[in-house]
Amino acid sequence: MNYIKRPKGNKCPGFLLLAFFFAGFINAQNPNRTELVIVSDKEVQTGASQMDLYLPEFKGKRIAVVANHSSLIGKTHLVDTLLSKGLKINCVFAPEHGFRGDADAGEHVASGKDAKTGIPLVSLYGKQKKPLPEHLQDVDLVVFDIQDVGVRFYTYISTMTYVMEACAEQKIPFYVLDRPNPNGHYVDGPVLDTAFRSFLGMHPVPLVHGMTVGEYAQMVNGEGWLKGKVKSTLKVIPCKGWKHRFYYQITTAPSPNLTTMNAIYLYPSLGLFEGTTVSVGRGTANPFEKIGFPGCSEGKYHFTPQPVRGSKHPMYEGKECTGFDLNGFGENFIRDSRKVYLFWLLNMYKAAKDKNVFFTKTFDQHAGTDKLRKAIIAGKTEQEISDSWKNDLIKFNQIRKKYLIYEE
Repeated sequence: MNYIKRPKGNKCPGFLLLAFFFAGFINAQNPNRTELVIVSDKEVQTGASQMDLYLPEFKGKRIAVVANHSSLIGKTHLVDTLLSKGLKINCVFAPEHGFRGDADAGEHVASGKDAKTGIPLVSLYGKQKKPLPEHLQDVDLVVFDIQDVGVRFYTYISTMTYVMEACAEQKIPFYVLDRPNPNGHYVDGPVLDTAFRSFLGMHPVPLVHGMTVGEYAQMVNGEGWLKGKVKSTLKVIPCKGWKHRFYYQITTAPSPNLTTMNAIYLYPSLGLFEGTTVSVGRGTANPFEKIGFPGCSEGKYHFTPQPVRGSKHPMYEGKECTGFDLNGFGENFIRDSRKVYLFWLLNMYKAAKDKNVFFTKTFDQHAGTDKLRKAIIAGKTEQEISDSWKNDLIKFNQIRKKYLIYEE
């Protein structure tokens, strides 16, 4: 997956130009602006790639793997690598999007067998999100290796929590082969109110939590957030050569609709639109790089969602949407501003013809609170909203620092 070459986009009119201006101002005024250090797999060793740190402990054990298409060592899948080393893999637990990463967001992932290896697949996306005791009865240890993007409603960390919990209950060791977080250089957004706990957010962490999956697992375990406060026998195999202030360039799309670094940087801000009547471009060549809806009075950019791989039935399928092309905004502004950008959300709400249906039933689950929705309806400014979660972020960061593995 190429994250360097950018598709050509239309110039951005209207309030988007103003958004670019404000983002540039924020960057210039930010005294803690991250130094531009871009790293990739060439400079960073993932936990999975440091096999000498875990293979000796895996030998002779019956292994279950929580993995998807991003679980690579070089260009070879972790499962294939472990099999080539003579290890015994009894099953693979498949998260959202499936083991091979080709299922739509929200689409049921079926259990079965992996066509390539014949290993049994157990779906953890659907009604059964947590392994049952019988799934683990012939397992000595479980390995988690998935590329995350550091956003609370990106469901891989919820899957990890459920598997950790099941392992803790059965007293089975849980290994995390860590990977860098491409949004790990900042912490922002509302902290989840546990009254709004769901698969889109299970723990009281901000929308952007600034942790790798290994650090996150340590926090979940250390803070007693597993059901019944059970403790996991947890071991994290850390990355080498990565720091939180580095910008990590992912080379394999972590899910079907996050296909560029621009989209990954935009995702914390645009993901909130998944709980509204605004399309984020699912069903187009560049999802999470545009926003719009049919008849939108703002913007001059047009796109028409169509069924594509990873989005078989997109919102507004076959209907022309009007809005804005955000090509380049994530890489040029969002990344350095180190904040959840609410400008578009506030203005799209103002542009909505029927504000009574703008927010869908999942918005509060995406936000992790009902306060954001109520603030937008009340006409609060972006600064007022951001200020409202500052104290919660201070408290969270005091907890977060206890579990960090990598230098800030």
